[in-house]
Amino acid sequence: MQIGVYGAGYLGTVISACLADFGTPVTCCHPDSSRMVDMAQGKVPFHEKNLSEIIRRNVRSGRLAYSTDVEAFARKSGVIFLAEDNPQQLPDLVLRIAKAVSKPPILSIVTPVPVGTGVALEQKIREAGLNAVIISQPVFFTAGCAVEDFNWPDRIILGTTSNDAVSAIKQIFHPLVMRGVPVIVTNHATAELVREAATAFVATKISFINELAGLCEKVSADAVHLSMALGLDKKIGPRCLQAGAAIGGLFAQSDMDALAGLAQQNNVSLRVLSAARDVNQSLVEGLAEKISAHLQSLQNKDVGILGLAFKPNTNSVAGSASIRLAQGLVARGARVRAYDPVAIPDAKLELNGSVHYCESAYAAAEGVEALVVGTGWPEFRALDFGKIKSLLRRPLIVDTKNILDSVRLRAMGFEYVGVGRI
Repeated sequence: MQIGVYGAGYLGTVISACLADFGTPVTCCHPDSSRMVDMAQGKVPFHEKNLSEIIRRNVRSGRLAYSTDVEAFARKSGVIFLAEDNPQQLPDLVLRIAKAVSKPPILSIVTPVPVGTGVALEQKIREAGLNAVIISQPVFFTAGCAVEDFNWPDRIILGTTSNDAVSAIKQIFHPLVMRGVPVIVTNHATAELVREAATAFVATKISFINELAGLCEKVSADAVHLSMALGLDKKIGPRCLQAGAAIGGLFAQSDMDALAGLAQQNNVSLRVLSAARDVNQSLVEGLAEKISAHLQSLQNKDVGILGLAFKPNTNSVAGSASIRLAQGLVARGARVRAYDPVAIPDAKLELNGSVHYCESAYAAAEGVEALVVGTGWPEFRALDFGKIKSLLRRPLIVDTKNILDSVRLRAMGFEYVGVGRI
């Protein structure tokens, strides 16, 4: 079966490459010819672990092709995944595809969309006198491990009333179905709501442990040990239960905004979600205050930040707590030096020249009065902290992700400040 993926942004790039890696012919389509040429050469415009290698491998094998001809692409694709990062183009795109084909296409909507989109698209198709089968199929990717998330999903959600469409999707995802990945078939509204609800629940979990981290600091408890103990409870689980984290990413804020907006439109009060969002937003303010307290003031102080991406293994700074912290420190009069392995180009677009960018972690540490770990890149654990100490004006490390060995650093003479740690 020939598969089509429309979209050359984050979602379309990941999905087309990973589907081709299943051994099925895939065509990725987008009208931007320069983007298509770059993609065919494995030049991905963002950092995602292993993705470039997968693209090059499948292009060489002939399983992955790129096209700018939407009509030709539609005619030869039995199933098309609509994976534009922005949902605003979907209505026109669906009509264009439906007009181009003789047989009703199966169109799977993987773009994050508001609840009600699937039903609205079906109605639009009917009103135009056309035929197409719409599936609402939310995907759950975390930047930095999207390939892993695609190949090892927790579940596959299909919002549709068409048994033929379900069978087609199961055939495409046969390697996952045979492995036992659950397939949940439901209606459009439920499938669309799953994504927003999952994001909101993760935000709630993160906010809960971060509030407890604040309590830990008051009563001399250790938030890392607390997280571990809670996570071992089968009713709770360890994932997304680490103090210091804040939910971020390309779609996280829009998911929560969409869910909050839907609730407001229907006169439903989501008080837990509102509280979780408030806590999530207040984390950065609290970190800035903590750093200021240790330095007595941030005015005219030099501060280094290690990591600007919202999480490791990605260049995305969307919703990055580290970016917001840098902005908060600058607003309080600090001079900020920053380093990130891959995210500096994207960070420059957000920070507008307000910080000094460094080529290494050591350069970011040189002459500063506090060194802040803003993103949990594994390489920061392996730094030569003897060298770091010699570079710092004051041996103060603020570990906002609790990834460093606090006992070792204190034994070396550092002032170590974690989140919720004793």
